[in-house]
Amino acid sequence: MAPYMDMRSRLFSPLTPEALREIDGAARQILERVGIKILGGAFLDKFKAAGASVDNDVHTVRFDGGWLDEMLARAPSSFTLFSRDGRNDLRLGEENVYFGNGGRVFRILDMGTGGYRLTRLRDVANTATLVDHLDHLRFYIVACQAHDIKPVNYHLLDFYYSFNHTTKHVMGGCTDLRGAKQMWKLASIIAGGADKLRERPFVSVITNPICPLSIDSNTLEVLKFCTSKGIPVTCATVPIAGATSPGTLAGTLAQMHAEALAAVAMTQVLTPGAKVLYGAVPTIMDLRKMDFTMGSVEMAMMNAAAVQLAKLHNLPIYSSGGVTEAKRPDIQAGFEKTVSNLTVAMAGADYIHLAAGMIDSANSISYEQYVIDNETIGMIGRLLKGINVNAGAIAVDVIESVGPGGNFVTEDHTIDHMMDEFFYPELSVRCNFDVWEEKGRPDMLSRAKAKVQEILWEGEEGLLAHDLIEEIQKAFPGSRSI
Repeated sequence: MAPYMDMRSRLFSPLTPEALREIDGAARQILERVGIKILGGAFLDKFKAAGASVDNDVHTVRFDGGWLDEMLARAPSSFTLFSRDGRNDLRLGEENVYFGNGGRVFRILDMGTGGYRLTRLRDVANTATLVDHLDHLRFYIVACQAHDIKPVNYHLLDFYYSFNHTTKHVMGGCTDLRGAKQMWKLASIIAGGADKLRERPFVSVITNPICPLSIDSNTLEVLKFCTSKGIPVTCATVPIAGATSPGTLAGTLAQMHAEALAAVAMTQVLTPGAKVLYGAVPTIMDLRKMDFTMGSVEMAMMNAAAVQLAKLHNLPIYSSGGVTEAKRPDIQAGFEKTVSNLTVAMAGADYIHLAAGMIDSANSISYEQYVIDNETIGMIGRLLKGINVNAGAIAVDVIESVGPGGNFVTEDHTIDHMMDEFFYPELSVRCNFDVWEEKGRPDMLSRAKAKVQEILWEGEEGLLAHDLIEEIQKAFPGSRSI
């Protein structure tokens, strides 16, 4: 499936060129004067040996402008996040826009009961199955925390159930080195060897710095290991305006940009040439009641601005859209999700996560919301493709042939273009009132429920071959859930 748009001209730029330069300059000033604190104090000698300014007393790395530019120049401006079957390879840094889900939540909305429950390992499998079947979602992020397994096997089983239920690119968080090694060993077996995985990495890893201006040594260990094995990474900063960053959008963007650039630069010290995405998940607090709000219009604006800041340095970006404060699929979810997905896509983001399935300030997921968001993203994709204009599309000869008072329904030209010119929704209601009543008054949510059941029934068995599963079981003998 082709990406949505050749974004040679981006459609939305919240920052003027002057504002863009000003925020970039402020971020550089922050990195030169304040720097990034490394919690635990590891890696300071390595950064110093690479040419960074290091203060061992306060465990801080500072980034002089010339040295920062040198490190950023090592990062590839484009690379591919591969799928296992080659049908959904993601070419980042080539002006393409891709959407996927978001992850590592703790709760799921159960539409059968109308209430929430804790997520389980089966929910990882189900969400991966949904993404695998939904055409407009191009990658899968491990969606939730499984409460029915021991922490020692979190990452192993998260990734195993993901790989067993989708062939699309899988990204997931690794909170420690043990989990990263489990993921790599598992993926190497599935790939047919470590060399083959390095050649076509179908998995990538999310890490996070700590706002403001800190990073844990353990995070750096994960980044070092993954990049040394050829696994693409992001170290995505999550500043919250008014809480962990300044209470202004510009101040939050300056801090975010400093943290994101520092993460890219540090990654290039650890593994020169490592495939890394500029990572940004800026959001705000509702300061009236101190509520965390991811569905705000300001979050959409800042994520679009983050795209501009990443592209200023020719870096592919892991950005955020499709978030809402709504607690279930409803009108609020619809307009908040559409605003942020559309805004960030129109800015030209490479890789938009959180775009599907998320509700409740990204604390929960809903199966039905996955299906609804897939349709909304399909509509956004149609918008981004624009209007094809050429002699055949303008169709002067067809208009002349039909003439005044005629119709175009049975024309070959209409039939030839009917499938590639229009977006046809599956869930939206497109019939007159009488037909709608005869069908039992369906709506998007009722149709989404039926679609979820259909997809999960079809994808229940899993995708990995039995002999491969046996090999994985031998490699991880202590895990009973494989």
